[in-house]
Amino acid sequence: MLERMRAYSLDDVHATRKRKDSWWTVFLVDPVACRLTLLVANHTSITPNGLTRFSLILGMCSAICFASGRLVAGALLFYVSFMVDCMDGKIARLKGTGTAFGLWLDYVGDRIRVVCCAAGLASGQYVATGDVSYVLLGAGVAVLDLFRYVNAPQMKRVREVVKENRLGRLAPVESVVTVGHPRPGEATVAAGHTVHAGHAGHAGHAGHVRHVEVITPREPLRVAGFENRDENPGEGRDGKRAGRGPRGGRRPKLPRRFGRLLARHRVRTHLISGIEFHAAVFVVAPLIGPVALVPLSVAAGVLLLLNEVVLIYRMWLFARVVPVMPLVQKAPRVSV
Repeated sequence: MLERMRAYSLDDVHATRKRKDSWWTVFLVDPVACRLTLLVANHTSITPNGLTRFSLILGMCSAICFASGRLVAGALLFYVSFMVDCMDGKIARLKGTGTAFGLWLDYVGDRIRVVCCAAGLASGQYVATGDVSYVLLGAGVAVLDLFRYVNAPQMKRVREVVKENRLGRLAPVESVVTVGHPRPGEATVAAGHTVHAGHAGHAGHAGHVRHVEVITPREPLRVAGFENRDENPGEGRDGKRAGRGPRGGRRPKLPRRFGRLLARHRVRTHLISGIEFHAAVFVVAPLIGPVALVPLSVAAGVLLLLNEVVLIYRMWLFARVVPVMPLVQKAPRVSV
């Protein structure tokens, strides 16, 4: 069976990477994960769900190490667990073997790993020092992570609703044709022209065909920073380069140049996400030592919370600009 498997190249694996990802993943995980993915794809028949389960097992081992006070071993196991978790998606996209159940398993497995590692880290340090602050730290890490993952799908839902509303506002004019005499003040259509009921007599017998038009606004409404945060950071909405004058003499502004630099390396513009938060709490801080657990975790948590607040604020602005469209009621039909 293995002899019949297709031989993938490293370029094939690179093509499965996300268009934009966290800087921790891009620079510190993907260089290793892509090469391991190539080995797994070419020399094994392991499935993406199998990798997800293996990642969860490694995460549980990391939690046990944290609980027993072995911080370095726990940090290394957490890093490997996350790297394997990145590989399952690459294998799924490379071989086309992803499943809907795999999406659920990956999502739930991540939450179990984080909660267990937070509990293990807090309990291990509390047993060793008797300091209640570690218990509060573990609870805070778990709550913040769960809030982020509960909030993310709801924000995605808001974006989808807003886009649907915009499509409705951009929809062409709809008309309902009925037969009968128009009511006073009602618009009718004759020979492609709209005529109000009061002037229907000037349209010959067009008053016997009544068109009720449902007209919706046609202009799109946009908010910077929420809907368009994945656009090309080097271009404005009109397709022109930002920061340049009519003759192109000015250089792009520093934020735009920085955004373009990040885009070239597939790095997302929000530099503090859940991935960086987990890396700070479960990898960097344990490797430094117990002295860094509380301050580094608190700093990373504050930055993550600020990032979430900014995203929620942008979503709020976006939702205000594009309100929910009312349901269009069917026009009454009057028989002759």
